[in-house]
Amino acid sequence: MRLQFPEGFLLGVSSASAQIEGGEVGSNWNDWYHQGRIKDDSDPAVADDHWNRWREDCALMAGLHLPIARMGVEWARIMPARGEVDEAAITHYRAELEYMRQLGIRPLLTIHHFSNPMWFERLGGFSKRENLDDFLSFAKLCADRFGDLVSDWITINEPNVYATNGYFFGDWPPGHKSFSETFTVLENMAFCHIRCYQMLHATREAMGYSDTMVGFANHLRVFEPENPKNPMQAATARAVEWLFQGAITQAMSTGVFRLPLKNHWKLPKGEYCDFHGVNYYTRSTVTGFADGVGKTARATTSAGRFIPTVCRRSQPSWKSCSSAPSGSRKTAPATIRMPSAPGISTSTCTPCSVPACRSSGIITGASATTLNGSRARVPDSASSMLITPPRRARSSAPANSTPI
Repeated sequence: MRLQFPEGFLLGVSSASAQIEGGEVGSNWNDWYHQGRIKDDSDPAVADDHWNRWREDCALMAGLHLPIARMGVEWARIMPARGEVDEAAITHYRAELEYMRQLGIRPLLTIHHFSNPMWFERLGGFSKRENLDDFLSFAKLCADRFGDLVSDWITINEPNVYATNGYFFGDWPPGHKSFSETFTVLENMAFCHIRCYQMLHATREAMGYSDTMVGFANHLRVFEPENPKNPMQAATARAVEWLFQGAITQAMSTGVFRLPLKNHWKLPKGEYCDFHGVNYYTRSTVTGFADGVGKTARATTSAGRFIPTVCRRSQPSWKSCSSAPSGSRKTAPATIRMPSAPGISTSTCTPCSVPACRSSGIITGASATTLNGSRARVPDSASSMLITPPRRARSSAPANSTPI
């Protein structure tokens, strides 16, 4: 059976460097493993060996006739020490990007996807404002070295998941448990995204390109009160939604920082995304501030449709997750309230249960992407969003919890 999609609708795949590459690269996830903090003992140095088998994996994607693929670059590989650049790593990623383009696969590049070099982590990572220039320097390096090969960019993947798991629950590196530090990390990552958005457009414009598309990817879920008639549960659901995803999505999209986030940099209001990356997995049933997977979420099958249901994660200490397909439509208001950039599904699931996708850990149908201005309607049960036409006016002002 051949799937048919509307014109302009691109069905692709998605991955992250720490998910698939393997190797002892001096990252926070390598360190987390060596601390014995990964409950199932998954070793990120093993992963899918994509670093060595990237040609094979790209050929697999080409064999599936995929027009687009989201991939990440590993900061710890490219900058193994502060101020130091590994040119061999740059050459490796350029070769992969060039090969993808030769195969007719459009790359969508993620700059940060949960993984930090340990030298950055030891400095305090994103919890310290004085460290942010280190990340911005890495992002500028990516723009300079890969900008001729990549037009579509995700600056940061799921800052809400990164901050919540690493700084609130303490289940991910660095293992902190601090309410205030969680929101410091979020506001710092929002600042980094806005600066990266401006930088990527300016850098590629100087190269002579006018097709740059920059966004971020957030994990959006539906928070529903267990009892809709219970006013306390309803109010708590709204509060949790705002704290987990609403505030950070608004800050990164518009430069508007509302409590609990603060705009320490006096960044002006503007439009700081050309698309919204929507990583949707499940709903949460809310009775209090403790978060749980929706009790009505269940695996779904339907003849003639691809419906992602249960995905096993290879990222250290990930659990399985059940997708609640009907909730994907309910996440739409979270992006509709933002500037009218298109919403795209950019989720990453590894490894895949489809045998042909073994080594790159990609799941066909989980990442449905539209990066032009067309309106595409997808099956209600798919983890995807309706696409709205972009408005391209831009501001000229300068482990063992939530799945990704």
